[in-house]
This record gives sequence, C-alpha cells and structure tokens, in this order.
Amino acid sequence: GNWKSDRWLYPAKFGGDQMIKLIAIDLDGTLLHEDKSLSRANIEALHQAHEAGYDIVICTGRPLSGVRPIFEAIDLPDGDYYMIINNGCTTLSTKKWEIIGKEELTHNDMHRLYQLTEDHKVQLTLFDLDHYLVVEEEASQLVANDADMVHNQPKTVHEKDLSRYVPIFQAMYVGEPTAVDAFQAQHEAALEVDFNTVRSQDILFEVLPKGASKASALQALSQKLGYRREQVMALGDANNDLEMLRFAGYSVAMGNGNTAVKEVADFITLTNDEDGVAHAIHKLIETEKGE
Repeated sequence: GNWKSDRWLYPAKFGGDQMIKLIAIDLDGTLLHEDKSLSRANIEALHQAHEAGYDIVICTGRPLSGVRPIFEAIDLPDGDYYMIINNGCTTLSTKKWEIIGKEELTHNDMHRLYQLTEDHKVQLTLFDLDHYLVVEEEASQLVANDADMVHNQPKTVHEKDLSRYVPIFQAMYVGEPTAVDAFQAQHEAALEVDFNTVRSQDILFEVLPKGASKASALQALSQKLGYRREQVMALGDANNDLEMLRFAGYSVAMGNGNTAVKEVADFITLTNDEDGVAHAIHKLIETEKGE
C-alpha cells in the first residue's frame, strides 16, 4: 500500500526558517486505526510536533461528541487549541469549547432536505453541537451504529420541531450503499447548486451549507492565526479531505487513502493501521530540523 511512501518532496528550508506552522489531521481512516483506536505511536508523534512548535488541528467530519474524547485522550499540554468539526461547518476553541466559526443550514434548507427522503430508503440526520438528530419515527440500525461510533445516540425529531435546535451545521443521508447510490444519482446535481455535497462513505451522503468544507474552515483558521497556506500541512484519506489537501501547502495522503486523495497528495505515508500520521510527522520534524 505505501507505493510512494518515500517520495518526500518537501520544499527546501529557507535559511533554517520553519516552513510548516499548522498540521491539520483528519480522524477516521487517518489518525485513528480501522478499529477506531488511537495508538500510542500517534499520540507520541502529536506531542513531539507540539513540542517542536507546530499547531495541531483536528479536522474531521465528526460532530463534537465524537471528537472531544479523542482530543482528551491525546492529552496535549494545557493551552488553547482549535479544531474543525462537522466537515468544516464548525470551528471550536478547546479552552471553553466555544464556537469561533460556523456555517449553518436554514429551516427552509432542512425542510427541503427532509422532503427528498420520501421516495428513498435513506434517513436524514442533522447535527447541532450536542445532538445527533434523525428526522424519522425511529432511527435505522445504520444510523444507530454511526451515532454510536461518535459516542452519541440518535435523537428522533419530528420535522416541525426542528426549530428547537439551532444552529444546525450539517445534514447527512444515511442508508445502505445501494440506497445512497440511488439517492445521490437522483438528487446530487440539484443539491450541488445550493449546498456543498460529499459522499464521505458508502453509507453516507453529506449536505453542507454552500461553501462549507474542511478547506474553507482551515483557510479561515489559518488566516486568523496569521499563517499562509504554504505553512499548512494536511493529512487525510477520503473524499471529504480532498479540498483540504488541495488547499494545504503540503499534503499527505494515507497509504489506505482512496485514489483521488493519493493523486492530489505531495506525499503518501503508511496506512492508518501502520501509524502513517506518526511516520509523516517524524519525516516533517527531521526535514525541518535538518536532522
């Protein structure tokens, strides 16, 4: 799987100046092993990167419930860190878990998205900061499993009660791969006009506010921190990482990443189960420190 893994075409150092300042890291398929565990090697590499002066930013499609336990397990030294969740719809400061940037769906958006489920075997799920909502009488087993993976339970909600939950950041249609294929084939083109869409997994088709992506949030955060895109390194494996990898000055695809991700990347590291994030971070530190 790591066919290009030693093609480390890292830009030459400028008079010892540290090029990369911010490391943006996806979670599923990237930092996490396939069994969703966080390895000791990856935790140690993140600590080394922090000590070497890099800003570590988790950049994930997961909602907060699925990110906070991982951030706490990494256990970086006390400080204020940033994370991008909900595929770029929400940027948080970890000091008080405050939202510092957001994109949201309107009630008209949600009404429209819900109506599209009528002819399909998919369920519409919606996310505010705390809830994994499903606009259905009962959550499907797929929805329940997906919510469980992010340490949450699906909360069923009637469409007319959605106004109680604000802001809603993103929507996700969940169903068997063939059902999601059919839904996507029928509706993606029309949805693309007014939203950002991404088929992030075979059972998930996500609908985000127009312009929202991991890349848009990462760009805004970089600007806030005073970094140019050349000073950003991003690591990912899947379709929802593509824009972020294209934005970053230096992009790393996981060895287990899909073909499209590998094609845009500057470097292909080891797989997630082989601690590919740690491998790339060690290469970065060695290169920049001239070790």
